[in-house]
Amino acid sequence: MSSVFPTARPRPARALGPVARVPFATADLCASLAVAAVIAVLALTVRNDGLSFMLCLIMVWAIFALGYDLAFGTAGILSFGHAAYFGLGAYGATWAMLRFNLPFSVALAAAMCLGALAGTLVAWIGRRVTGLYFSLLTLMLAELVSVLMLTRLRDLSGGVDGIPGVPRPSFGNIDFFANATYVWVVFALFLATVLGVHVLRRSPLGQALQGLRQNAVRLEQLGLNVGRLRLAALGLSGAVSGLAGALLASLMMYSSPQLLHWKISGDVLIMTLLGGSGTLLGPILGVAFFEVLKELLSAYTDHWYGVLGVVFIVGTIFMPKGLAGLVLRRWRRA
Repeated sequence: MSSVFPTARPRPARALGPVARVPFATADLCASLAVAAVIAVLALTVRNDGLSFMLCLIMVWAIFALGYDLAFGTAGILSFGHAAYFGLGAYGATWAMLRFNLPFSVALAAAMCLGALAGTLVAWIGRRVTGLYFSLLTLMLAELVSVLMLTRLRDLSGGVDGIPGVPRPSFGNIDFFANATYVWVVFALFLATVLGVHVLRRSPLGQALQGLRQNAVRLEQLGLNVGRLRLAALGLSGAVSGLAGALLASLMMYSSPQLLHWKISGDVLIMTLLGGSGTLLGPILGVAFFEVLKELLSAYTDHWYGVLGVVFIVGTIFMPKGLAGLVLRRWRRA
């Protein structure tokens, strides 16, 4: 007697396909650590003061770009005023070391706190505007800080002359005034920033910030406070940007109101877009490409910014996900 219900036919076994691709976040972290390893190898093998300085510069700007991308690539907040956090971080560390004789580590913490405070304040002032209006507000507030540093607060900032003699860390008999030695201080903080940003993006707060970029209205419907998330995003971004500013002031042994100029905000935005926003690898590659190209072009022409503009336009057309998009796509397929 046949069953009322049809007999289920066994499904044929599937042929083994290709090995599962590496998760994007893992590939992103591994590629970023690979770049860090290349930097370490170069610092160890090529004992050249100029190269050490260039490596320091790339890592400092990479820290800045990673901080900027916390707001832009992670939370979807386009800012034209990150030069304010960068410059205030430089001045915060300078004041801490020269005026209060605080150690280098405490000066870095002060720079991060000042950057975080400035970022949080900007987010609070612009809490009622979004989109392009908020972006223009950040530009206006950053320019206000820049003008104040050049005029009303020139006794603190040194005016157009800036503040020379910003010290580097001191520990025992180690000569940190040599770039070949100072590069390891910057490298340690660069590596800590990469790992810290990775952990933050994987955390519940990081997931909420990514949700803010994707759909802020849905986050509100889920009961999350969008205003507080924006405060957190710009506060964290400002802290990392302030750290980068402090490291640059110590690298150059000089703080200047030029660090607050709007061009600094434009540079870090271009670097992030060239490399690929929303990733760890993107800001690092974007900074390296920008700095190396600037070094090469400036040897031939004073109008290197124009050439870089053409490269940026072509890159955004043919590589919408930046250099990191190409690298990570090939990495995951390998």
